[in-house]
Parts: sequence; structure tokens; C-alpha cells
Amino acid sequence: MNTLENSFTLNLEINPSLYIKNPQDSKLGKKIIQKSVQLIHDLGFDQFNFKKLAKAIGSTETSIYRYFENKHKLFVYLLNWYWEWMIVRIDFNTLNITDTKRKIELIIEIIIDTANRNTQIPFIDEDLLHEIVVREGTKGYHSINVDNDNEEGFFLAYKRLCAKIQESLVEYSSNFEYPYSLASMLIETANNNIYFSKHLPRLTDIKAKEKSKLELELKKLLMHFIFAILDKK
Repeated sequence: MNTLENSFTLNLEINPSLYIKNPQDSKLGKKIIQKSVQLIHDLGFDQFNFKKLAKAIGSTETSIYRYFENKHKLFVYLLNWYWEWMIVRIDFNTLNITDTKRKIELIIEIIIDTANRNTQIPFIDEDLLHEIVVREGTKGYHSINVDNDNEEGFFLAYKRLCAKIQESLVEYSSNFEYPYSLASMLIETANNNIYFSKHLPRLTDIKAKEKSKLELELKKLLMHFIFAILDKK
């Protein structure tokens, strides 16, 4: 797979409803994002709070509240960053790819591993963020306030990601009736099987523990699922 060039400059546009002040516009904001990813990865979202974050960045809780109203919005901000990053990678890696099956294969590879760390974005560790999304990503939208959050457009990036995937599914099989459902299922199935393989192994057929082998097994599983469905007449 192609990788983004080191000289590639990336400034993802995240829904402004998620923040009070754009963290990408200041050193402190970038530090908040960087340390949030590290702390949520190490502690888990439930144990994460602004008091611990303030201590980690050597600042005050008040300074964090100037950027984010609460930790839920900060968490959804990170999820949006992840989804937007996946969209960028899909666009880049499928550019000029005319073989639709190959395009879907590349999309599956990106879904499985969005890491491929870009040295021009030092304040986001994509590898850790990927692990957070696999482990706890559903907490961003499986919540009591999901309908209100949806009205605020908090999940538009996820919807765009699913729409981009479904475009390739429809391109491959124009008569397929459920492309959006299959697109979202593809993402969730990938994340669930990575999680299950690490923590609940009896819930998956993926047995490999080493990262590269796990990814190969999971890619084979997802390719089988997708094309067993799409090729069915």
C-alpha cells in the first residue's frame, strides 16, 4: 500500500460544535490532544478526566475547558479525527485505482490498520488512537445523548466514511441492496474481531496474536465476508 509522503501537510477539519477553541491552532491545544490520546489509551475512557489531563500537560483544568466543554466532546473529537484520517487515507491510496475489487481490498487494509504514522502530525499518535477506537470507539455514539449529538452533526465524518466505502461496494455490485449497512458492518466487524482476538478469543476465528499475522487473517476474513455477499447472485 502507498503511504502518505512525509512532506504531506494535514490539517483535518473537525466539526466546530465539538470544541470551544480549535485545539489544532495552538501549542496548548495540540498538547491537550496528544496527552488525551495517551491517557485514554493507558487509563481507559471511563477513568480519564480533565483533572488527570491537566496534570499530564502541566496546566489547569480551566485551560482545558477553554477548548472542550466536557470529556465526551473531547472523545468524540478524537473519533472524528480518526474517521477523517481514514477518509484521507482511502482517498490517497485508491487514487487512480480502476480495479474495484482491488479498491475494496485497499479499503479493508486501511480499516484494519490506520496507523502508518505521519511524521508531519506529531501531536496525534494514530497507532494509539486506532487501539482506542477498537477498544472503546462505540462509547462515542452508544450513549443516552446520541440523538442530540447526531442533530449537532457529531457523526457526519463517520457517515462520510461509510458513504465512501459504500460507493465502492455499489461500483462493484450495482444491484446490491444494502451497501450502507455493509459499509458500517465492515468497520464494526473489523474492530470487533481485533478486540475479540486480544480479549475474548472464543468470539472470533482470528487466532493470531502478532500484529502482522492478525491483520493478514482479518483481511482474509473480511474479504471472504464481503465478496461472499457481493458475488451472490
